[in-house]
Amino acid sequence: MNKRETLGQPRLVLTSIALAVLAIANQAAAQEAAQEASMQRVEVTGSSIKRLASEEALPVTSIKAEEFTQRGMTTLADVMMALPQSASLAPSNAGSGTNINLRGLGVNRTLVLLNGRRLANEAISAGYANLDVIPFSALQRVEILRDGASSIYGSDAIGGVVNFITKREFEGVQVTGQYVTPERSGGGDERRATLTFGKGSLNRDGWSAYATVDFHDRNRLSAQDRAEFSSDELLASLGRPRTLGSGGYATPANFTTPTNKNSQNPYATTCLEPYSTIGAKNTCTLNSNEYGTALYENQQISFYARAAKQISEDHTFTVEYTRGQSYIIAARNPTQSVAVNGVSATLPSSSKWYPGNSGGVPAVAGLNGAPLTVQWSVADYGLATQKDKQVNQRLAFVDEGKFGEWDYRSGLVIGISDRENYYQNGFFRGQGILTGLSNGTLNPFGLQDQAGRDYLQSISVDGQKNRDSRTTYTGLDLTGSRTLFAMAGGDAAIAVGADMHHETTRDDKLAIQNEVQYLNSTSSHGEGQRNVYALYTELDLPVTKTLNVNVAVRDDYFSDFGNTINPKASFRWQPNKTVMFRGSANTGFRAPTLFDAYGYRLPGATGKTSSRWDDPVLCPGGRPGVTGTGTALPGYVSSEVCNVQLPKQVGSNANLEPEKSRGYTLGVVLEPTKSLTMSFDYWNIRMKKMLANLPEQVYFTDPAKYASYFVRNADGTLAYLNNTTMNLGGQKAAGIDISGAYRFPATPYGDFKVELDGTYLTQFDNQLFDGEAWVDNVGRFGAASNGTTSSFPIITYRWKHVLKLSWAKGDFTAQATQNYNSKYEDQNLVAEQYWRDINSYKPWNLTVGYKGIKNTQLTFGVTNVFDSAPPVTNHSGYSFGYLSSAASPIGRSYNLRATYNF
Repeated sequence: MNKRETLGQPRLVLTSIALAVLAIANQAAAQEAAQEASMQRVEVTGSSIKRLASEEALPVTSIKAEEFTQRGMTTLADVMMALPQSASLAPSNAGSGTNINLRGLGVNRTLVLLNGRRLANEAISAGYANLDVIPFSALQRVEILRDGASSIYGSDAIGGVVNFITKREFEGVQVTGQYVTPERSGGGDERRATLTFGKGSLNRDGWSAYATVDFHDRNRLSAQDRAEFSSDELLASLGRPRTLGSGGYATPANFTTPTNKNSQNPYATTCLEPYSTIGAKNTCTLNSNEYGTALYENQQISFYARAAKQISEDHTFTVEYTRGQSYIIAARNPTQSVAVNGVSATLPSSSKWYPGNSGGVPAVAGLNGAPLTVQWSVADYGLATQKDKQVNQRLAFVDEGKFGEWDYRSGLVIGISDRENYYQNGFFRGQGILTGLSNGTLNPFGLQDQAGRDYLQSISVDGQKNRDSRTTYTGLDLTGSRTLFAMAGGDAAIAVGADMHHETTRDDKLAIQNEVQYLNSTSSHGEGQRNVYALYTELDLPVTKTLNVNVAVRDDYFSDFGNTINPKASFRWQPNKTVMFRGSANTGFRAPTLFDAYGYRLPGATGKTSSRWDDPVLCPGGRPGVTGTGTALPGYVSSEVCNVQLPKQVGSNANLEPEKSRGYTLGVVLEPTKSLTMSFDYWNIRMKKMLANLPEQVYFTDPAKYASYFVRNADGTLAYLNNTTMNLGGQKAAGIDISGAYRFPATPYGDFKVELDGTYLTQFDNQLFDGEAWVDNVGRFGAASNGTTSSFPIITYRWKHVLKLSWAKGDFTAQATQNYNSKYEDQNLVAEQYWRDINSYKPWNLTVGYKGIKNTQLTFGVTNVFDSAPPVTNHSGYSFGYLSSAASPIGRSYNLRATYNF
């Protein structure tokens, strides 16, 4: 691989796109915000002191709700994926839903707020908010504070703050319908419907109230619908041919005998399409295209209501209620005939389904009537699907006004987040499967007859709840601000505040899990709580007409981790109208999440690795980390110890310590003309005692070093790989945020505008353990992990940008948007001839709007105009051959949206 090419290509992009576009680029968002505010001083995310939006010293990105429509966005996942500062994963196939990961530091280090206050976190991991429960239709804008460790909102916001701000009021009735359909057949269709209604105006009537209901759903997109992304030809070209696989769980089942541990199959030359394909060494393997899911089915419905009463000229009381519900239908491979209490799935010679007996299964040479140990995947009911449901409710009371010389703002927030998981379809009791095999009822070598189907129904657990979790958040806050004394640049101002909150978590894996052994999960209970008390103050000092300094400090006390004091300072210097310098510095402190510290702890395996690996002891001799290159030791089944998902233990860790950070930003904003604005902000974050999981490849590329993490049974077999949360060494991340905007002079053909928002990553280093070497992760799959939220690695692009070209004339508008991710070094844990780079990904979206019909607004859009295929990868953590965590498999799709105001 050519390192100069790897580094040079993003720099070329930076030079040619950033500088060239900025040389002709648009009017500042900050200037527009100030104009829209009509010079009114407002509270901007990142400060408790009211000021003009254009006076903000901290780097804040603001995206208006109208922009969501103009860019064809249908969910908050679209918004988060488009942020250059975000390393968020593509719309999640996990039950945790959509989350945001600023700077690639992890979703637990990005603080999500709704109208400046926290929500109850997602109920299992208990460390971040599921954005799917936030009401999309109620939003007025989203503000992203791009520097971290806020002294105002919490020192745990190491990566930054995302503040979702709702409309303050709404009058009338508005309905919106939206439909998104892919050009190619299959699933992935989306539908959205919203209803918003309200009455009253604070300024006119002294009161206002409105409510909105928002519904969105998406069909499942199966791997078959995009088979070209996981075809045998593509996987072979990446060095990951499915023919490397042999045996394992399949229909028809593979089997071994007491004297022959090599897997065999009576239908090895034909197998049984579409459920299985021909594997190596006289076996069949599960057909991943038949059971794979590119995008899971999901549904979101949210409700938001807000009522405000102006009690006096300087006193307003507001009540908000939010209820967001989302669910994902998570698809798995069919139930497997795993061992129960150490007893394997056995087919006796008395069964009519024994090869050569009356059931019609072909005889197999060499069998002498000995019982067969079968690796069977129960294909009769197709995919095994689970329903993962979340409900997040939040009630907020806000009182704000003036008390003497003080502006005050107080609030009470009560939040509850529930998550339930159900067996939806295709799950069976493990012991029932073993009994059905031993008594001859079940046929492991094909689909069932009527007796077999009836028996499977009798051992089904479909419809039963298997997990129940809840987190709660109760918070009380009070902030007061006022001017202090005159300075050369204006009045000094101070803000003081206090907040306290109580949070709890409870996670119950129910007893039914003990009977569905193939999921490798057992019943458990995790429970924890903490109180957090905080005092903070902020001092704003206009030293001169051109220099403003802001200092703040926050003192937090955690009932379980003690006290921490974290300061923050920022400055804004504007020597003239065309240039402004700004910067900030901070320290941060993040306690382990309630799940990390108090979640379930089980003595054995809790799941399986996301990738396939060779057991380094029982399948030795291969190249470390390259699956399928080892050879099973005598007496062990190759399909159980080589090229296989191995048992893994995740869960909480009672010995965790808090992590700490320090960071700073330094930037310049240029406005050489009224129509041209540019900004450059350098950011730098250092962390130590980082809370995370070790990435899987770390264990397998150096198994000798991490041998103690391979916990083995007395007979030498692998009990589990210890992958619980732990305190790792540290992390160093740095980069440059670049933005520019230019509004062209007015023409008879309309108004034209171009904007660029990008991030150039200069450093992203991980240290696995204190004192060890630092590992570079920029533009490559290094040692960075997403932690407990996902098995996918963090994606750290050298350069990422959003480029927008806009046009407006009369009742028509149009916008073309490019989302660009630079090339990436692949994982390359394959044979050397397959080492490669992942191509850059740069899809374009186009939308056209029309509002010439009374009370109606129409928007038509094309997503992925040029039908760009997602970049392919040889990373073993991806079931298919494309980078599914960072790119959509849908391809070109069409989007129609209509809004009508009554």
